Amino acid sequence: MDILITEDLQAPAIDALAGKFSVVREPALWRDATQLKAALADARTVMVRNQTQLTADVLAAAPKLIGVGRVGVGLDNIDLKAATERGITVIAPLDANAVSVAELTIGLLLALARKIPQADRSTKAGGWDRRGCTGIELAGKTLAICGFGRIGKMVAKRAAVFGLKLLVFDPFVKPGDATLADTGATLCLKLEEAMAQADFVTTHSPLTPETKRMFNERTFAAMKRGAFFVNSSRGGVVDEVALLAALQSGQLAGAALDVREVEPPKERSAFETMDNVILLPHVGSFTHEAQTRTFEAVCADLERLLRGDAALNAVNKPITSR
Repeated sequence: MDILITEDLQAPAIDALAGKFSVVREPALWRDATQLKAALADARTVMVRNQTQLTADVLAAAPKLIGVGRVGVGLDNIDLKAATERGITVIAPLDANAVSVAELTIGLLLALARKIPQADRSTKAGGWDRRGCTGIELAGKTLAICGFGRIGKMVAKRAAVFGLKLLVFDPFVKPGDATLADTGATLCLKLEEAMAQADFVTTHSPLTPETKRMFNERTFAAMKRGAFFVNSSRGGVVDEVALLAALQSGQLAGAALDVREVEPPKERSAFETMDNVILLPHVGSFTHEAQTRTFEAVCADLERLLRGDAALNAVNKPITSR
């Protein structure tokens, strides 16, 4: 087969590909590693989102595979090193959903600050609790942005318009970064340094061995008491037990999570019962515009690979070719 789709992915761009190549859709295949390996044995390319785990072991069972199309930007479900060594091109249109995630982040900051979810629930229940829904302004507050890549920089530009003072933590960013100057942001050399000064903290870090649970008991304790925390990056960068404890103790005034360590969560937790916690089902990139851009970019690159051309959105350089 030319293209194997292992999750519930639907888009006009996929339908167009199906008119040119052999496309096999198995929306539940990601659930069973054994069946996934068997199906990949005959696949030239595979299209996934974030549920399919393409480990080194799984990729080794795909001798014909030349490309992986990742519908999204996170790569923690793909063994990039193994793919590169096996000559497999990994496609991820990194710019396609940045605007959507940045806009959602600003929306979550506003929702926390102005208690929008609480006001909505109260009013729909017949209340008119204006005093209980009194919030705070963003203007004049301090926002720490942890992770200053494409999305982090877009958040900074939008947050600056609201009059937020900006702090940035990212070990890969240099003091002369243009966006720092454009937004008046201050670069912090240590994570705790940024968090200790912030009224709001938002993270846009990829999930790597270095960032796994970087937000933990120690870092939450370093935050200003009564601050707010937003995660629209990857659930695994947060120790959820530590976050819950910080919320329950009042160390944090609230949190908004678009992502979780396990998605979807296997069981309900205390987060679901807390009025000051906003939970979303990982919808940062789920706008019509971002989805269209992402699918079109991935499908176009898979077609290029299948026709023997180079992908435009490759995130690796395969050592060997097939």
